[in-house]
Amino acid sequence: MIVITGATGRLGALIVDRLLERIPSEWVGVSVREPGRADALAARGVRVRRGDFTDPATLAEAFEGATQVLLVSVNAVGPEKVAQHTAAIDAAVDAGAKRVLYTSHQGAGPDSRFAPMVDHAATERYLATLGTPFTALRNGYYANTIPLLFGQAMNTGELVAPADGPVSWTEHADLAEAAALALTDVGRFDGPTPPLTSPQLLDLEQVAAVFTELTGRTVRRVVVDDDEWVARMITQGVPEARARPCCSACFRRRAAASSQSPTPRWVNCSAARPNPCARTWPKPWPERAFSAARRSGARRRWGLARVPGGSCR
Repeated sequence: MIVITGATGRLGALIVDRLLERIPSEWVGVSVREPGRADALAARGVRVRRGDFTDPATLAEAFEGATQVLLVSVNAVGPEKVAQHTAAIDAAVDAGAKRVLYTSHQGAGPDSRFAPMVDHAATERYLATLGTPFTALRNGYYANTIPLLFGQAMNTGELVAPADGPVSWTEHADLAEAAALALTDVGRFDGPTPPLTSPQLLDLEQVAAVFTELTGRTVRRVVVDDDEWVARMITQGVPEARARPCCSACFRRRAAASSQSPTPRWVNCSAARPNPCARTWPKPWPERAFSAARRSGARRRWGLARVPGGSCR
């Protein structure tokens, strides 16, 4: 059985969907904090059990019978995040899992000045000490964070942020495809993967152009200093403790981490899509851009056709 954690979240839910395209539902289990939110999965024949990284005692039952466990990283930073990950990893190994997979980040590294990358690196190091085969899925930056960070742009016509550089914004759907591939092609991907990223790098000037193209409203890129950026975030309800790390240094670090070149087999399926962040922004957007990608042969180009029942959509 393959067990997925965080299966009611944005990424975890998509991973389960892609997995069910490949294998029978009775081979899939999910570990979720609120089982009631996974009723739809249970109706599809997926085993649903409660599992909470902050309550390791729940994970023994959640992971029971698992041959593989995919851990979706938690939304925290620092020692708390690493402690939750290590508890879940220990539970997976104790349950007899033959492989542990983890949603890491393309910029993971112990010397990174961008705090989440240090946490991902610490989790990867712990995985490497256990002697159990593992795969660290080095995901690119999530494209859906663009509207979360810059949603005001559509109201004001200005995309306001500190100085930045190009970032490989990557869609959850493509990362879910890669995760399902790793789970069903056991043994091909050992240790950290190459960067799982969009084939395009976009800075915020280009993101503003994408907003303009997709919505028909002109959005202008405005560069501000760190203090003004933090003040704006606070007025939007973001606590200063969270806003302060999103300063210009943070944007530059993200761009530096995103500059790694993806390995072709792992480039996501949106190679033919002109705007990788488009699907995460409210309509209207040009649907034909995405239907063209499905006709483009990207599945064959990136090796996704090797998995029985695989798809690229």
